[in-house]
Amino acid sequence: MHSEIQEQAPQLTVSPDDKIPVYKSIILGLQHVVAMDVYVVPFLIAMLIGLSSGQSSALIQATFIAAGLATIVQTYFCMKLPVAQGPSYVPLGAIVSIYAASGGGQLGWNSVLGAGLIGAVLVIVLGFTGIFNKIVKSFIPPIVGGTIIFIVGLSLLPVAIRDNIYGATDATINQNVLLALISGAVLIIFVILGSLFRGKGSIFRIISVMVALVVGCISANFMGVLHFSAVNDAKWFSMPQLPFADFGFSFNISAIITMVIIYFVLLAETTGTWFAVSNVIDKPLTDKNLNRGVIGEGISCLIASLLGSTPVTGYSTNAGIISITGIASRRVFLAVGVWFVIFGCSGKLAALISSIPTAVIGGVFTIVCGIIAINGVQVMKNVSIAEKEMYIIAIPMILTLALVMIPQDFLHSLPTFVQYLLGSPILAASIAAIVLNKVLPGRK
Repeated sequence: MHSEIQEQAPQLTVSPDDKIPVYKSIILGLQHVVAMDVYVVPFLIAMLIGLSSGQSSALIQATFIAAGLATIVQTYFCMKLPVAQGPSYVPLGAIVSIYAASGGGQLGWNSVLGAGLIGAVLVIVLGFTGIFNKIVKSFIPPIVGGTIIFIVGLSLLPVAIRDNIYGATDATINQNVLLALISGAVLIIFVILGSLFRGKGSIFRIISVMVALVVGCISANFMGVLHFSAVNDAKWFSMPQLPFADFGFSFNISAIITMVIIYFVLLAETTGTWFAVSNVIDKPLTDKNLNRGVIGEGISCLIASLLGSTPVTGYSTNAGIISITGIASRRVFLAVGVWFVIFGCSGKLAALISSIPTAVIGGVFTIVCGIIAINGVQVMKNVSIAEKEMYIIAIPMILTLALVMIPQDFLHSLPTFVQYLLGSPILAASIAAIVLNKVLPGRK
C-alpha cells in the first residue's frame, strides 16, 4: 500500500513539517474550521434528549473546546499528522439510549459521560499495547485501504447533497440549490486559477475554501436568508462548564458496554480518515503513527468526557481541503485547535460560524467528499483488479449506499447491536471489505 500512496499522492505546496508564517496559519486554520460542521452534533444531541437552551449552549461550548484540544493533542503530540478532531455522529443513537435508560436528566447525562470515560481509557490501552496496529497490518492491504478511503467519501456524499443542500431549512429548495452551486463554483474557479498560474497563483488554491464560503454567505445575504440574530444575542465571553462543579460521572455496566462497542466503531471509522490523510500528504502510515493515533484518539475522547462533551474522531473533510489547497502544515492544524478553543470560550464567535447557511457549506462539502473518494481510487490504481478485487470494491460500495438510504423505521426495528453496526455505513462497509479480502480465493 505504501508504494502506491507515494506514487499517486497529489502534489503538496507545503508539507506537514514545513513552517509557515503565523498569520498564514491563522487564516488557513480558520478555513478548516468553517468547513467543519462541528456545531451540528451537539445541536442534534440537545434536540434529541431535550436539553434547555442554557444546557445546549454549554454542550456546544464544551464540544468546541474538546475538538480544539483533541486536534492539538493528535497533531502535535500523538499521531503528529495534520488531522483535525471533531464530534462524531456515530454515538448519537447510543447517547440517546444511555441517557433514557439511566432516567434522563443530570443522572442520564452523567451515565453518558461515565461510559465515555471508561471507553476512552480502553482505547488508550489498545494504542499502548499495539493491538490495534497489528489488526490494521493484518487486515488492511492496499485494496482494502483504498476501498475504505473510497467509501468514506462515498458515504458522505449523499449526506452533503441530501441533508446539507436539498434538506436544508435555512431557505427554499431553489435558494439552497443556488447557494450550493455558487459556493461550489467559486471553489472550482479558484482551484482552476491556482492550477493555471502555478507559482504565485497558488494563493488561489490556498484561499479557495474560505472565499467560496464568504461568497456563499454574501449571496445568502442578498437572498435574505443570512441571519445574525443568534450572534447578536450571544455573549462575547462565557466560561465553559467544569467537571464535578457543573456535572459528574456515573458508571453503569450496560452503558459502558454500549459505549465500548461504539468506540470500536469510531476506531474503524477514523482509520479510513487516517488513510485518506496519509494518501493526500504522501506520507505512509507507520506502526508508530497508528499506535500513536489510537492513543491520541483515546486521549481526545477522555478530554471530551472530562469537559462534558461526547466522543471525538478524525474528520475526513480536512483531508479533502488539504488536497484542494496543497497546504498540509501541522502549524495550520495547531491554529485549527486554537480557533476551536476560542470559539468554545466565545458564544458570539461560535454563533457566527453556526450562522453560515447549511447549503453554502454543502456546496463546498460535496466537492470535498468527491475528492476524498478519488483519493481512495488513487491508492488502488496500481493494484491488479481481478474478480476477487472487483467484489472487494463493489460489495462495500453497494452496502455503503444501501445503509445511507436505509429507512430509519426499519433500522430502529432491529436489535440494538445491529443498529450500531448498520448505523455507520463506513464501519459496516469496512468490515465487509476486510472479510471479503480474507474469505474470497485469489488467483493462484
